[in-house]
Amino acid sequence: MTDLTDQPEGEFRAGFVSFVGRPNVGKSTLTNALVGEKIAITSPKPQTTRRAIRGIAHRPDGQLIIVDTPGIHRPRTLLGERLNALVESTLGDVDVIGFCVPATEKLGPGDRFINDRLEDFPRAKKVAILTKVDEASQSEIIDQLTRLGELREWDAVVPVSALTNEQLDVLSDVLLGLMPVSPPLYDSEDTTDEGEDDRIAELIREAALDGVRDELPHSLAATVDDRVEREPTEDGTPGLLEIYASLYVERDSQKGIVIGKGGSRLRDVGERARHEIEALIGRRVFLSMRVKVLKEWQRDPKALGRLGF
Repeated sequence: MTDLTDQPEGEFRAGFVSFVGRPNVGKSTLTNALVGEKIAITSPKPQTTRRAIRGIAHRPDGQLIIVDTPGIHRPRTLLGERLNALVESTLGDVDVIGFCVPATEKLGPGDRFINDRLEDFPRAKKVAILTKVDEASQSEIIDQLTRLGELREWDAVVPVSALTNEQLDVLSDVLLGLMPVSPPLYDSEDTTDEGEDDRIAELIREAALDGVRDELPHSLAATVDDRVEREPTEDGTPGLLEIYASLYVERDSQKGIVIGKGGSRLRDVGERARHEIEALIGRRVFLSMRVKVLKEWQRDPKALGRLGF
């Protein structure tokens, strides 16, 4: 294990880290906590993250560029194959890979599969991150740390809780200490390189994922189709921003689930998404959403291209 106390002082460091792990181990929540704002959507549903989303954590002594990627999994569709290819290309370029394992669950075949895959990326330093320690007992944490230590020789092992901020500063120090000496890679005001429409579409999908049946999350996609600026009011207050968006599903039966009885569920999704969007862009929003069926889009190359995959 690298002794990070030997790092020279006063040198600015910057580099890329990507968190890997099974679905729902807290990768996106950890990304948001380190950056200090909501960059990646979160959900207990598997495969919530579908793009390589960069969040930038700024410190006086460096920059951490955190690349939140889809979870590594065995693909069943063309979308799954493309997500895995995205993960592989990302991991081939980053300086550090953070392997996330929850403190509350014993290591399983999925964890061992991902650990074995880390051998494919020899360039990156490897850090084991024990997540969700706020939910675990001290003995569970110790047992899990022991199991992690048996997997490989890590450059560092850090237990954290993104929800309570426990040891986040330690993790930030460790990750930055493993980065190369470098000038800043992003402007100091940047927190992500995601476009605003992409972030809005993700917030809509996040709201739609809440409470849907297990088979539906993979079939949900969202796009922002148009934005219209309303005239400012007489006192100079900016007018509403009209956002027109689409939610895509794969079958007619799924469309009914998303809309709900009398449109009740879609209204609820729209209300929750609108609050998140207004918090993101700092102004009042009128949100209009339509639910559309795009047959078997996860398996259709043209449809995947249309949806940005």
